[in-house]
Amino acid sequence: MTSYIDSFPGREILVDRKKFLYFGGTSYFGMQTDSDFQNIFITNIKKYGTSYGASRNSNVQLSVYKEVETHLSKWVGSEDCAVLSSGYLAGQLICSLFSSKQYRLFYTPNSHSALYQFNNKPYITYSALHIALRDHLSSNKDAIPVILLDSIDFSGYNYPQFQGLMSLPLNKCILVADDSHGIGQIGPDNSGVFQILLNFKPKELLICCSLGKALGIDAGAIFGNSERLKQVIKTDFYAGASPPSPASMGTLIEAEEIYKSKKRILDYNMSFFLNNINDIEKFSFIQGFPVFGYSDIELTKFLYTNGIIVTDFNYPSEEASLKSRIVITALHTEQDIKKLTSLINSFCD
Repeated sequence: MTSYIDSFPGREILVDRKKFLYFGGTSYFGMQTDSDFQNIFITNIKKYGTSYGASRNSNVQLSVYKEVETHLSKWVGSEDCAVLSSGYLAGQLICSLFSSKQYRLFYTPNSHSALYQFNNKPYITYSALHIALRDHLSSNKDAIPVILLDSIDFSGYNYPQFQGLMSLPLNKCILVADDSHGIGQIGPDNSGVFQILLNFKPKELLICCSLGKALGIDAGAIFGNSERLKQVIKTDFYAGASPPSPASMGTLIEAEEIYKSKKRILDYNMSFFLNNINDIEKFSFIQGFPVFGYSDIELTKFLYTNGIIVTDFNYPSEEASLKSRIVITALHTEQDIKKLTSLINSFCD
């Protein structure tokens, strides 16, 4: 059931004049409603304006974009970085780089639609992908394989161990990962999976992501080596798109300590949830990640009846499977989580 609201959903939302606790969405740190974060953003709006509609390749350029790209690449551990107006745009731009006959795209199970072009379909299993990849390498020496995946696919099969990648000949493949759900809250210094995936020694590694989930910034980014990023910024795709808000870029740099504080709170809230739930085996989840999936529509209805709304819709289209997830955020209080776990425990008993 769709609920219409008039303000950004925090730990609570108002639906038809009734107040609900909200355990859904992707605002893992709750940055969008944090007053300290908002004050930094407002100060930067006064400095940079609300938007910047010119091309990044214009003869007049705002220095904050290069500053944030240097900041992000140093944090993530890549040679270079390019910021764009959205994570979806970042994924589509990467796909456009590999659309020629020089490359062949291989999509892992559960990969995100942001990486699809020309009605691409993912392999159902890693075993099927492994066979197809080996067949391609043995019969086609000219087209470089490009493997595309989501760092967090909510099945637990990718992050943290990336079991599916272990048997693949990555030294002969370009590896592209969408890290939208990971950047800011997993990996070394919460920088996502770039440094983790480097350990698999792919022929080349590229990361694309939205910065709008944990980090609360309406923008996207691409990380990779300097030569590839030079190719990115020379494309019409990049030059023709307006960049993200410069105020958001300045805020991303200045909010570093707030992010660290929110991550500590989120870690505590996840631990509190796990310690208070009786039948955690009824949920699918990834250790250290605040999303808990399940497949019982009656639980969703029960929680709604008792004043709690969770993520529950068909994604990414009406034809796709129903996604039912409980999302713990840094905004939630112990009281919120106690109410949630008490209701789940009573439902499951």
